[in-house]
This record gives sequence, C-alpha cells and structure tokens, in this order.
Amino acid sequence: MQAIFYARVSTQQQGKSGLGLDAQREAVERFAASNGYSLEAGFVEVETGKGHDALVRRPKLAEALATAKRLKAPVIVAKLDRLGRDVHFISGLMVNRVPFIVAELGPNVDPFMLHIYASLAEKERKLISERTKAALAAAKRGGKKLGRHGAALAHKHREDAEAFAASMRPTIEELRAAGISTVRAIADELNRRAVPTPRGGRWHTRSVQLLLQRLR
Repeated sequence: MQAIFYARVSTQQQGKSGLGLDAQREAVERFAASNGYSLEAGFVEVETGKGHDALVRRPKLAEALATAKRLKAPVIVAKLDRLGRDVHFISGLMVNRVPFIVAELGPNVDPFMLHIYASLAEKERKLISERTKAALAAAKRGGKKLGRHGAALAHKHREDAEAFAASMRPTIEELRAAGISTVRAIADELNRRAVPTPRGGRWHTRSVQLLLQRLR
C-alpha cells in the first residue's frame, strides 16, 4: 500500500538542525514497515501548528495532500500535533477526503476518532493554561513572590522529568523492539508490568505521549 510521509517542526532552528525530524521520520518508517505501507514521497515543513488557518502558511502540507489525493494514498504523521494544534484545523483537513494515519495512535483510528483526540488535546491545553494562570494569581494574592524562585523550581521540575524519561528509554526501546509501539499499547504494557509514572500512578495515553516527547 502506498502512503505519504509528512513531518513538521515549529522553528527555523529545529529545521536547520534536524531536531525532531529524524525522530518523526524514524517513527513513520517503523510504522510503515510494520503495517505494509510503502512511503512514496515525503514532505517536511518548518512552521507553527497554531491557528485554524495554518494550511495557508503550510505549503508542504498542501503538497502532501495533493500528492496523496493523486495517489489515493493516506498521509502518515508521527504524532497528531504534527498536523496541527487546533481542532478546527484538524476538522478542515478532513474535508479534503485524504485519510490521515497517526503512527503513535495505531492504524485503526478513523477520522472521527482523530477529531475526538484533537478536541481532547485542545481542551487539555486550555485547562492547563487556565489552571496555571489561576495558580499564579492565587500566589500573587497570597504575597508569594514569583520570578527567580519560580523559574528555578520550573527548571528543577524539567530536569526531574528529563531524568525520569532517560531512565525509561531502555524500557521503551524494549517494548518497541517487541512490536509494542502505539501509545495505548505502551500504556497498557507499562501498567501490566506495574511500572509507575513519575508521580507513582498509572499510565494513560497522555502520560505516555509526554514521555515519548521527552525521548525524541
């Protein structure tokens, strides 16, 4: 089966260095090989994924759509956010009647479910933003000084998260080598093995997604 590869990074610096692109290409190539797809063409974009009008600013995605439509093939991306971070944009892509496959979600996620995943991701981002603003406002009202201490704390949290991700790399590589490569499958296997999250809880698709992002 033919397929088209599409990858996106958000900054010129990432585009020049290849940071993130190699990981996306590797994920898609691994998925294609496991599911019988032949990648006929690849398109790489350096552009933000924000905004419902992002397609106007992303000519490579437009080329990928046109090529896929001509070949009657799907477009495969490594992660849903490589298509976009706006649910209206994702919905607009469905109008083109070109199937999209998200490697980390597996081969059986239909357009309707992609729309649901995009809606959940957008809602989660809004909730996180609202909670962060509310926490900062409450801290200010309580007389807590924000700034250097807050930045240091954020840096410490980031270091802890990256250290945990590094400790999980061998396990993730082992799972992938065994054919366990989708986010849901990884979460289920980690829970089956009683591997705790950084906070000692159970794994869900979102926590696995965050882990894989840090391992890119």
